Amino acid sequence: MKPSPRMILTASAVLLVCMLAVPAVGLAAERIVFGGGPAGGTFQIFASALQTYGPVKESADYRIKAQSSAGSVENLRKVDQGKMQFGVIHAGHLHLGRAGRLKKDGKKYEKVLAVAYLYGSVAQLVVRKDSGITRVQDLEGKKVGVGNAGSGAFANCELFFTHLGVWDKIERNAMGYNDAANAFGNKQLDAFWLFTGFPSGAVMMAAQTNAIALVDLDQDAAKSGFYEQYPNFTRVEIPAGIYKGVDKAVPSFQDSALWVANAKVPDEIVYDLLSKLYTDEGLAYLVGQKKTFKEMSLETGIKGIVTPLHPGAEKFWKEQGLL
Repeated sequence: MKPSPRMILTASAVLLVCMLAVPAVGLAAERIVFGGGPAGGTFQIFASALQTYGPVKESADYRIKAQSSAGSVENLRKVDQGKMQFGVIHAGHLHLGRAGRLKKDGKKYEKVLAVAYLYGSVAQLVVRKDSGITRVQDLEGKKVGVGNAGSGAFANCELFFTHLGVWDKIERNAMGYNDAANAFGNKQLDAFWLFTGFPSGAVMMAAQTNAIALVDLDQDAAKSGFYEQYPNFTRVEIPAGIYKGVDKAVPSFQDSALWVANAKVPDEIVYDLLSKLYTDEGLAYLVGQKKTFKEMSLETGIKGIVTPLHPGAEKFWKEQGLL
């Protein structure tokens, strides 16, 4: 039987609908914004690595979009507001934020839930080797890069320097790590502060243009009672040799960098991401982006987390025997 024009038209319409339905799967993928940090910082490297990791990138259910930010405190606020679905935050800021004890704020950030421990974020104060600066108190009257406003670096610098009575006695310059390294190289800064994983690309950059030294921050923290007042910070050593010209280990302190999620992120997305990332291949990929991520493992997945877990993360870590 010869097909009628009506039959041909109907078949064509069905074929068109089927063709249009194919890309609709991609369009249905949920867009997930991951808040990283300033350029040169480990927060941003992690967010970008998650976005580009093959099994994550190929997901038909969601699309990760790494977004730069000022850092920990901004991420806390935006994840709570739902402007970001994921972010990296220091454990101390998350704990204080959920309790409504974040300085100059008072708001309770209860929609931010922990997903995983990433690494220890370490305080690093860079000076010129011939500067004569060996204590934080020696910075009085000096020009110091203190991190971006809204970043964890800035917040922790303000916290520590205020505790030591130095915050109002320095010329503060709020800027990101790479900008600070450039300004330091041009002799526009006497020192700059970081709170990130090591080795830091910004410190490595600074060491190419100047003979640098790192200040022993543990000595001031221990003598001043800083650890007793802020127990989320713990002592750590920056190993010798990771920065050009720094040939001895330098004592400092650290806080935990945590991956967090907004409470409304679907459980299955959080679970799927953890399942893809916490594999031999996923962890090796991260270490290839930065050696700092060697700290990540199934065994350390909830290290340093004292705040509630996202349900998707809770399911995953229970299956690993950590809860």
